[in-house]
Amino acid sequence: VQLQASGGGLVQAGGSLRLSCAASGRTFSNYVMGWFRQAPGKEREFVGRIWWGNGITYYADSVKGRFTISRDNAKNTVYLQMNSLKPEDTAVYYCATKLGTCPQYDQWGQGTLVTVSS
Repeated sequence: VQLQASGGGLVQAGGSLRLSCAASGRTFSNYVMGWFRQAPGKEREFVGRIWWGNGITYYADSVKGRFTISRDNAKNTVYLQMNSLKPEDTAVYYCATKLGTCPQYDQWGQGTLVTVSS
């Protein structure tokens, strides 16, 4: 599976942005798609994840209630809808995938930059 993230850009605080992660190759119901981000000078952090099969999601506390992950199985694409953006959301956002039973994400997209201005 190869991943292509897109949709990043510059947005004002309080605004919204939707990121996409297109997966090429076959995906399976027992795969998980995760979103991560890395701000300048900081470690990469987990944002949220979704199961391809049943659509169950899980979010980091820092984005809960503001970000929503969804998927379109027909398009092999996962979305990260980001609302009420804050300057601290500024980061390079990555999508990644793994088998649900594996501890580590083993396929990563190239990242897309989100900049939130105050």
